[in-house]
Amino acid sequence: MRHHLFNAANIERYRDEMGRGVAAVADHVVGVRGPWSGAGVAEVAAKVDDVDLDRPLADMTDVLDEVRSVYLDDAVWFHEPRYLAHLNCPVVIPALVAEVLVSSVNSSLDTWDQSGGGTLIERRLIRWTADRIGLGPEADGVFTSGGTQSNLQALLMARGQAFHADTSPRLRIFSSQDSHFSVQKSANVLGLGPDAVVTIPTDDRRRMDVRALDRAIWDARAAGHVPMAVVATAGTTDYGSIDPLAGIADVCAQHGVWMHVDAAYGGGLLVSQQHRSLLDGIERADSVTVDYHKTFFQPVSSSAVLVRDGDALRHVRYHADYLNPRSSGQPNQVDKSLQTTRRFDALKLWMTLRAMGADGIGEYVDAVIDLAVTAHELVLDDPDLEVVTAPALSTLVFRFRPAGLSEDDADRVNPGIRQMIAGSGTAVIAGTRSDGRAWLKLTMLNPETTVDDLGAVLALVTGFGRQLLDDLHTTQEVH
Repeated sequence: MRHHLFNAANIERYRDEMGRGVAAVADHVVGVRGPWSGAGVAEVAAKVDDVDLDRPLADMTDVLDEVRSVYLDDAVWFHEPRYLAHLNCPVVIPALVAEVLVSSVNSSLDTWDQSGGGTLIERRLIRWTADRIGLGPEADGVFTSGGTQSNLQALLMARGQAFHADTSPRLRIFSSQDSHFSVQKSANVLGLGPDAVVTIPTDDRRRMDVRALDRAIWDARAAGHVPMAVVATAGTTDYGSIDPLAGIADVCAQHGVWMHVDAAYGGGLLVSQQHRSLLDGIERADSVTVDYHKTFFQPVSSSAVLVRDGDALRHVRYHADYLNPRSSGQPNQVDKSLQTTRRFDALKLWMTLRAMGADGIGEYVDAVIDLAVTAHELVLDDPDLEVVTAPALSTLVFRFRPAGLSEDDADRVNPGIRQMIAGSGTAVIAGTRSDGRAWLKLTMLNPETTVDDLGAVLALVTGFGRQLLDDLHTTQEVH
């Protein structure tokens, strides 16, 4: 008997082993005391390398015991309130329930005869998101694996709208200096050449300079280039900055250029009760990226690309008789996607909305934005710390730099602070570079993080900073 296959004959085994898997996670989470073990690469690699993949274990209990060692013990736990590094959110329970259904049924959302109602659920959620944005009745879109794929598909559609036989080497994309690296990557994948992306400077709040954008488009035309798209960012990765969307929309309308809004991070504002106005102007976009696995508290992966004119999706359409017969009359998602086989990730958002409601998600979004305001105040009150700019969403870029510490020494000390905090296992923070200098970053996406948590993490920053500064001074005196 093939007792590992999921089917009616093995349903009791399914119940038992799924229950043991859930128990293993639950038991482990209860014992977690920090976001990470602090283990080094060599230590974890040794455990993984010791596993003989050609010798299966006796039963699921043994498998789970081994998984605890090679994975759970050293996993990074985003639900922990002192995980403050990247754009990884804690996830909500309704979405985890959905994951069980998604993985067990294993629908593929490319065609109706592989998904049935899943196709319609995804379409309904695309319509719901498009209505929240304000894209209009002809809007459409599709779920994707993440913001990078969503941005790529948006720019592929923009290229299709602008493309003529002799234009490809001359097409130009305009985005701010703080836009996501996927803009550059997409230009490369689309074969537009290394000079295709024109970088636009930002203001003192790290938002795209609209006047500079207008000048850059005029200059591109004068040089014989063809403006293809402007990528406005609603929530930059480092600063959470939201470009002036209405002003950018005016420039795009004047020049007849496709406007894409990368709201992978800021898309959660669509359900915010307090800060929705920060997205004013997004309704004028031609396409929008939203990552539900950032600020809608969904498990990875869950993203979507939306387009004002659904007909633009024709630029990703390829015909295959075995997938999209023209005469079937059935809804067909493969005609909208860069992917063929595709998980039913939409069910996670569907079940979250049905259990919590949009306002329930929005309350979490508002809580983390308020938390970032508090973190900014704490940093301003500490003379050993300095900040780049006030937070627009829920990230804060700052660094340890007490009075008299040079820029070069600050560059030496701050990366070490991040490493020492991670090694302690008590917190995880991020690092970045701003204007060529080393900075630290807090990314607040957990509404359970408290002011005390923030204070404790900042105390780690200054404590380790002082320790590293003493070591640096000792080394300099020796030399």
